[in-house]
Amino acid sequence: MRKFMFASALMFGSLVAGNAFAAEAKQDFTLVNKTGYEIKSVFVSPSKSNDWEEDVLGRDTFADGDSWDIKFHRAAKTCKWDLKVVYSDDDSDAVWDNIDLCSVSKITIKYDRKKNVTSAIFD
Repeated sequence: MRKFMFASALMFGSLVAGNAFAAEAKQDFTLVNKTGYEIKSVFVSPSKSNDWEEDVLGRDTFADGDSWDIKFHRAAKTCKWDLKVVYSDDDSDAVWDNIDLCSVSKITIKYDRKKNVTSAIFD
């Protein structure tokens, strides 16, 4: 599992939050935080990459109950992406691999306290 962040200007350039040119990217999706906790970092990197790219959150934190539109540059070609979120309270993380963002438009993440598991619903 990837635990280290690696800044790659080339890959970061293909993932842009809120860019007007990203309107045509088929990988765009909405991330919804229904975990009950604040998230401090969000990473999205191609599944074939060995490193996490820059934190794409673009703001200080992502509060419980919030949704956020993640936009890709329209030149982005790959459909398979990995997603990692890092919680503000204890720096723990949750990771999902090989998400087909060409067929997913919304990802809702939830946390089950009894099972101590973060899950995701892909719509």
